[in-house]
Amino acid sequence: MSRHRKDTAIESVFQALADRTRRQMVERVSQSPATVSELARPFSITLAAAVQHVQVLERSGLVRTEKQGRVRLVMVDPAGLSALRQWLDERRNLWETRLDGLSTILREKPKR
Repeated sequence: MSRHRKDTAIESVFQALADRTRRQMVERVSQSPATVSELARPFSITLAAAVQHVQVLERSGLVRTEKQGRVRLVMVDPAGLSALRQWLDERRNLWETRLDGLSTILREKPKR
């Protein structure tokens, strides 16, 4: 994946997760799949609003949906979470390396 596409994908994930309702929806479907109606219920939002939230999550790659009979089932998409985890791991590794370097410099610095 090109750097630009990777950055765009991560931006999409963070934009999706910036909304509290969507974060809670992701938490819910990470436990088990749920219908759009089930996702809407705790928020007292319309079904149309819930569908819009799910569409944002789906475009970001965090969830996927399947039509089962008359309902749409929403489930977490591990690939989207993997992309997020990889990005976070890269940042963590960068900062651990920087902090290790700082620690080395501080240990080597003469004490006054």
